[in-house]
Amino acid sequence: MTVRQARKALHIITGLGVGGAEQQLRLLLRHLPVDCEVVTLTNPGAVADGLAADGVRVHHLGMAGNRDLTALPRLARLIRSGGYDLVHTHLYRACVYGRLAARLAGVRAVVATEHSLGDSQMEGRSLTRGVRALYLASERLGRATVAVSPTVADRLKRWGVPAPRIAVVPNGIDLARFRFDPAARHRTRQRLGLPEGAYVVGGVGRLAAGKRFDVLIRALADLPPDCWLLLVGGGPEESVLRRTAHEAGVTDRVLFTGERPYVPDGTPGPDLPALLSAMDVLASPSPEEAFGLAVVEGLAAGLPVLYASCPAVADLPPHTTGPARRVTGGPDAFARALADTRASGPRPRGAPEAARHYSIDRSAGRLMDVYRAALSDSSASLQGAPTS
Repeated sequence: MTVRQARKALHIITGLGVGGAEQQLRLLLRHLPVDCEVVTLTNPGAVADGLAADGVRVHHLGMAGNRDLTALPRLARLIRSGGYDLVHTHLYRACVYGRLAARLAGVRAVVATEHSLGDSQMEGRSLTRGVRALYLASERLGRATVAVSPTVADRLKRWGVPAPRIAVVPNGIDLARFRFDPAARHRTRQRLGLPEGAYVVGGVGRLAAGKRFDVLIRALADLPPDCWLLLVGGGPEESVLRRTAHEAGVTDRVLFTGERPYVPDGTPGPDLPALLSAMDVLASPSPEEAFGLAVVEGLAAGLPVLYASCPAVADLPPHTTGPARRVTGGPDAFARALADTRASGPRPRGAPEAARHYSIDRSAGRLMDVYRAALSDSSASLQGAPTS
């Protein structure tokens, strides 16, 4: 069997606003030994600027909406003219359009990463029969589907994606960047105006209904007045969450940072690792996650973590996950868990084995195995690529 090495790849993604999949793509491209370009179907956003600053060429397709079929021939022409060995798609719309455009352009080595598949939703949309049927029809046009966790791989199999076409490549993090920094903690807490001795509960992610940050706001109302909530992220629910904080009587103890970069990008304010250093505990009340990247980042920063759903932790042996605890229930359950965590006292801020398991170098190496399998003469199987 002849095995080729990818020299030039095109990554197709739905948008490049600040989000987990988008930030993960930027980090991944820093560690892949492949000449990569990126095309965003819509919304170039802040991550597009970051990619450009990293030296990555970014194309903006200018797609008008989900049903803008004129985007398909434009995307096919871009792929055909680029001389790419491989096309890698990310997120639902990009996977559907990207696989078909690659086939029209004559590129057969197509890999798609499924970043956000839950039991009942995908990227915030309900999993209707039509959504599933369109996904499965387009999946057959590629050679491999990457699941970001074994949990997502199992969901794909239940959908009907053949097991030999699924490879597990977990999300990765830059461990060095997230290492606890006491100087950054002091500096960031001062900048945020946090009182001396405040106990800071953190929440990280898009401010969308499915993330359930309202649970943390309501839990805060049952905690002592020296407890604060630091929400890192932006999104459509910010005004709703601010109203919830007002109704709960905790407006003066909830801080919204807006979207913050993973690495300094010249914008004023602390980056995500500095904000994690400023926290005392991370809480993730989202009931349905495909991976749980924020939880892993919290563990990398040495934080105790309370979560409702995190396949990244659930898929590992319990002895590796350190101070990570699953919480079932609503605001009352999280309030009790947060109080218990605080009562247990501070602990050393080192990263547990689980965080080290998800290093970006390891993830990039596994993805290169998938690329080699997709480029091989035998496209029927991912033999040799990571499947668990």
